Amino acid sequence: MAIFGPYTARAEGGRAPDCYNRRFDEGAEGPTRSTDDDPTRETGLMRARVKWVEGMSFLGETESGHAVLMDGAPEAGGRNLGPRPMETVLIGTGACTCFDVVLILKKGRHPVTDCVVEIDADRAAQDPKVFTRIHFHFVVTGKGLAHDPVERAIKLSAEKYCSASAMLEKTADISHDFEIREA
Repeated sequence: MAIFGPYTARAEGGRAPDCYNRRFDEGAEGPTRSTDDDPTRETGLMRARVKWVEGMSFLGETESGHAVLMDGAPEAGGRNLGPRPMETVLIGTGACTCFDVVLILKKGRHPVTDCVVEIDADRAAQDPKVFTRIHFHFVVTGKGLAHDPVERAIKLSAEKYCSASAMLEKTADISHDFEIREA
């Protein structure tokens, strides 16, 4: 399986360099992809690989076979070809909590049709520039969607299920609010 997509092709002027065409499990440099019957699955082991491409561009590859090209800001030597690494932390956290909210609402048979989370965050002024404040504003849409189930789903994600938020709350004050829109 070759790994390359729109970011990688754009990064190389329409052609993907050899590092993008390497399978995750090829070669001795990177970890091998685990399978569903792999006993390490029970330990919660997760693997990923990040390869420096050029300049300040890095290709992150997941064991599930997906790739993300990240790049630095132009003032740091990047070419703005992809999100900054810390932006991927923020959107990954947003996806994690949004995933929970949708799953909880669907499992409860609530009529959710859309869920968007808008995120505002502050970072420390000095290195390491960790997140110090993160606010999640959920816009949840559904036909006749009630307030209490949405509030409960967001609370469960924040307090129990969202692994990314649990890690970030070690350095950041995290807050949530929401609005419900009729479908």
